[in-house]
Amino acid sequence: MKKLLSLFAVAACLSIGVAHAQDKAPTAQQSKMATCNKDAGDKKGDERKAFMKTCLSAKPVTQQDKMKSCNADPKAKALKGDERKAFMKECLSAKPAA
Repeated sequence: MKKLLSLFAVAACLSIGVAHAQDKAPTAQQSKMATCNKDAGDKKGDERKAFMKTCLSAKPVTQQDKMKSCNADPKAKALKGDERKAFMKECLSAKPAA
């Protein structure tokens, strides 16, 4: 009876550990892989391989980098007031090209 109870306790601990491991959030690399995989769409063969290599090696664009890029745009330099504010909002929220 003691062996059966001990065996049951060990099995319960293992099943709790496995269930807990499945609840973990994906790592940054796993999230990046999922995003690149989705963006690759129906690309096949060498085209997909090249796309995935570029996508996975791309460094994330920081908000500071976006701000520099948007401020350097000649259009931003020509605008004033609300027009500039609207342009900057759109520019900063734009997704970078992959």
